[in-house]
Order: sequence, then C-alpha cells, then structure tokens
Amino acid sequence: MRQPDEESFRAFAVEHAARLRRSAYLFCGDWHLAEDLMQSALIKIYRSWTRVEKDESLGNYSRTVLLRTWLDEKRRPWRRSEQSEAMVPERHDDARGPADSPERLWARDLVHRGLLRLPPRQRAVLVLRYFDDLSVAETAEVMGCSEGTVKSQTARGLNALRSSVSDLVGRVAS
Repeated sequence: MRQPDEESFRAFAVEHAARLRRSAYLFCGDWHLAEDLMQSALIKIYRSWTRVEKDESLGNYSRTVLLRTWLDEKRRPWRRSEQSEAMVPERHDDARGPADSPERLWARDLVHRGLLRLPPRQRAVLVLRYFDDLSVAETAEVMGCSEGTVKSQTARGLNALRSSVSDLVGRVAS
C-alpha cells in the first residue's frame, strides 16, 4: 500500500476504532471478543482500503464489515457451545463519575443483558438504530436488507427487549 493510503487508513482506524469496539460489544456482550471483532473488521477494511477509501459512506461500510464479522463468528461451531451467563461480583470503583450512579449502572446492565437475549438480527438492528444513531435507510444499507425489514425487525426487537427486561426485573424482584 502506498504511504498516503497507509496514513489515511491509520487516521480512519484511530478515529473509528472505539466506536467499532463499542458496537461489537453491544453485538456480542464480551469485551475481549469485541476487541477481536474490531481488529478483524479493521484488517478486512485495510485489505480493501484502496477500493473503499474514496467512498463517502465509509462509516456504514465499516459497520457492515463489523456486523458480518460478528455474524460469521457466531456461526463458528466452537461458539455455539459457549454461554457466558455468570454474574461478576460487585466491586466499588472510586473512579466512577456521578453519571455512573448505581441505579444508572443497574439499568444499563439490565438493558444490555436483555439485548443479549435477542436474536442476532434484532440485536443488530437495535444496536445500529439506537446506539449508533443510524437512520432506517442507513441501517438497511449496513445490513443489506430492505427498509421494511429494518422497521419490522426494530418493532419485533423492541417488543422482545421489553419482554426480556421485564423477565429479568421479575427474576431480580423474586
């Protein structure tokens, strides 16, 4: 790769790596796997950088690559048998800020656990629409489906998320 292309890819990677990692975490629920997914997506983008660099929808392209990388990883046989449902013990963290109150952290964790219970396409639509703030059209482009599919998957995903969160709250209360 030529030096200017190398530099433009590095600038892209520095600017988008954190967002890709956060989206990957919301997809898979594991920070270590999210890091691996982000790195794999960046490698795939690097390989095709000279073809996609001039495209103005590079952000959507990177989301598409990340989404497909996650879906490919989910299909691997060794991932099917592994379920990470164990509870991590609570520890007080003095570095937390006022926005990270226990109630806010509890609600965020509850929504995230509910999100992990959703089917992959519904989870992907909700992450892209509500966490990455993509429009219906942009989400359809990233996922490679119609806008109608995005709308129906969003509606089903939100209903399933409400049900899942209610179920989790019921378990905590009892």
